[in-house]
Amino acid sequence: MSTSEVEISAENHVLTVTFNRPDQRNAMTWAMYEALEQACDRADSDSAIRVMVLRGAGGRAFVAGTDISQFTQFSTGQDGVDYERRVSAVLNRLQAVTIPTVASIDGYCVGGGLGIACAVDLRVATPRAKFGVPIARTLGNCVSTAALDLLVRNFGHSRTIALLLTAELMSAEEAHSAGFLVAVADDAERATESITERIVAHAPLSMWASKEGLRRLHRSGRDADVTDIVSRVYGSADFRNAVEAFVAKRAPSWNGHGDWTTGEGP
Repeated sequence: MSTSEVEISAENHVLTVTFNRPDQRNAMTWAMYEALEQACDRADSDSAIRVMVLRGAGGRAFVAGTDISQFTQFSTGQDGVDYERRVSAVLNRLQAVTIPTVASIDGYCVGGGLGIACAVDLRVATPRAKFGVPIARTLGNCVSTAALDLLVRNFGHSRTIALLLTAELMSAEEAHSAGFLVAVADDAERATESITERIVAHAPLSMWASKEGLRRLHRSGRDADVTDIVSRVYGSADFRNAVEAFVAKRAPSWNGHGDWTTGEGP
């Protein structure tokens, strides 16, 4: 499942999604947003996949927002409402992926690109990466509350409003200090590979439970019901086998997400 604008490949339990418009700094087209959603569906349906990695081609950008030429088709305010709803749906889908997601960032990560990076679980970047939402000095548009929520959850209110009002770009060092990045490395691909290797070796159900529990916490607060999550994890063959392995002082092995004694999956 690949297009010329989005390349999707799978190897060693890792699904890699490459945004492939380097001459346009990987600015997102409608087709690219659709391909990203399809990649999310594959990540959830293929039991051999343990982690999904997003990256940009060309070394100049991860994703430099949405392709501005598409906005020339807008004629009413409702066009903007429909656009923001569509992008929000893609970001929501990305957040809901049941396996860990990682963004490997080189160059510009701005606008819609920053939204995508905010929607994944972990982020690695090169020192030359830049982050921001400079719409106040470029298009004069706005972002949805879904995108604002993602920004605030990742950067806090103060940094978010500063990014939006000053329209300045944040350096990789600043993003790392803010906790947005887990690593800054000259070779982001190698650093990403190191992280994915660790993730692949971990318990899929445990990682899914952490992701889903946090998603519900953000949505419903501390009263969120996670009974089904706890039941699925503690009732799984993976948990039972890992307890036996721990007692026997041997390394556990994992069958993967979707392997519950009930036969249900995330």
